[in-house]
Amino acid sequence: MLKEFQCSICTILDNFCSAIIEHTNQVIFLEDDDVAAVQNGCLTIHRIKRTLDESATREVTTIKMEIQQIMKGSYSSFMQKEIFEQPESVVNTMRGRVNFETNQVVLGGIKDFMTEIRRCRRLLFIACGTSFHSAVATRQLMEELTELPVMVELASDFLDRQTPVFRDDVCFFISQSGETADTLMALRYCKQRGALIVGITNTVGSSICRESHCGVHINAGPEIGVASTKAYTSQFISLVMFALVMCEDRISMQDRRTEIIQGLKNLPSQIKAVLETDEHVNTLARELYQQKSLLVMGRGYNYATCLEGALKIKELTYMHSEGILAGELKHGPLALVDKAMPVMMVVTRDKVYPKCMNALQQVKARHGNPIVLGNNDDKETQQQVNKYIGVPSTIDCLQGILTIIPMQLLSMHIAQLRGCDVDCPRNLAKSVTVE
Repeated sequence: MLKEFQCSICTILDNFCSAIIEHTNQVIFLEDDDVAAVQNGCLTIHRIKRTLDESATREVTTIKMEIQQIMKGSYSSFMQKEIFEQPESVVNTMRGRVNFETNQVVLGGIKDFMTEIRRCRRLLFIACGTSFHSAVATRQLMEELTELPVMVELASDFLDRQTPVFRDDVCFFISQSGETADTLMALRYCKQRGALIVGITNTVGSSICRESHCGVHINAGPEIGVASTKAYTSQFISLVMFALVMCEDRISMQDRRTEIIQGLKNLPSQIKAVLETDEHVNTLARELYQQKSLLVMGRGYNYATCLEGALKIKELTYMHSEGILAGELKHGPLALVDKAMPVMMVVTRDKVYPKCMNALQQVKARHGNPIVLGNNDDKETQQQVNKYIGVPSTIDCLQGILTIIPMQLLSMHIAQLRGCDVDCPRNLAKSVTVE
């Protein structure tokens, strides 16, 4: 950070708007190849590579952020604050977009491109880390409602393979910061090949926002903690809303669509109910925090919960954790199960419930003592295990929003018990701006 105090003008250089909101809400976003020079209170921008028709002038942008949004308040950490903000952040993501009276969904950032999007040959969702998991969480619904081939790709692997991309593809790039290096390079790769680029970010004016043809702002509010929480649920909902827009003119899908919209309406109150399990989750954390490993298993819509939950455990607690597709249990992971290995299983009442129960019995038969994360009203499953975390029941495609929150709480409590820095895990950064 650079400050010039010699004159009445103060210039601050920083990566994030949230870092300077205490001092100003007026910002200038630099482009690639810009060089900013500050001297005697004057800012001059030069271009390393400049063409004749290219201007080095940059607009001053007013950021809409309040200082209260980046203060912890009464919470012990930013992560705790952001977890408990989710009843409000999901409302903000849907505000002005979902009309619960008419069942209409409007995404203003992409509405002018919907004709082109509906004509595409396939949808590609490209991201890293938690953002990748939000795409995994909604892939099944996307395939169901769009009836299009859907690819979900890790940006780094996508680039390594030099994946073929065509002019009639639509490529979504998901990033909380909008500056993730691998995702941004994948965006440029696809853009060069003529694909339509859709950005899904939480940061207005970010590189992905500026370089996309259109996009969706998830509107989750500033996220300070390195481990993403509320951005994940808002990304999840943004992708669900896109799927609802894609099928709005299909008569055969109207019942399903109405069911999902009703589920979205109930989400804020259901998230509040899940947050009330915090003390129970803390009790489980006290039983787990000295373990060296934790397996998280599930399938169907809850597979993404396993991946994201395991990632949260890893990055916050430094404990080994692995998200496992329950259908792959007998193809290797079952060898890890014994009475000493903690296993968490996500088992909710959906189409794959019988298969999940089969996996649960397999774990118990190997003397495992699984912790089950399931529905409050599922008495049958509760009778099968000694440790159970209950969440409200909702429509299958939205259940992952409710099941991830106990995993966020669990990772936070284990990290605190192990003496880890919850907001700034070692070796990690909030925005990964290098490869």
